[in-house]
Amino acid sequence: MTQINKKYKSIGEVAKTLNLINKQTGKLSTHTIRFWEKEFKQIKPFIFSGNRRYYDENNIEILKNIYFLLKKKGMTIKGVKKYLNTNESDLDEVNNKTINKKIIKTKLHKISKLLKDLNKNG
Repeated sequence: MTQINKKYKSIGEVAKTLNLINKQTGKLSTHTIRFWEKEFKQIKPFIFSGNRRYYDENNIEILKNIYFLLKKKGMTIKGVKKYLNTNESDLDEVNNKTINKKIIKTKLHKISKLLKDLNKNG
């Protein structure tokens, strides 16, 4: 597996991750992702050889959030656009996801260090 394959996922892999399956045909609905790309400026796939779209973890998280807001919360595209433009930093909470443990540990470590520095100097 190449470095690109590890870091990025194809549009088909993302459609599978999001469970975007056409109920009539049983095939993956990659066209939904392409449509969302046109509608939501936050989605920025990488175009590599052969004009194929590849998505990094950040893009996939945005797509997961769009999916959640549209399909699970029943919001309109206009509503999701407005929400994403005003609340981009709150997306993890909206999707009811647990925050990555590494991120929490890193932030707690930084806070702890700041507190120790404050106590030494104060």
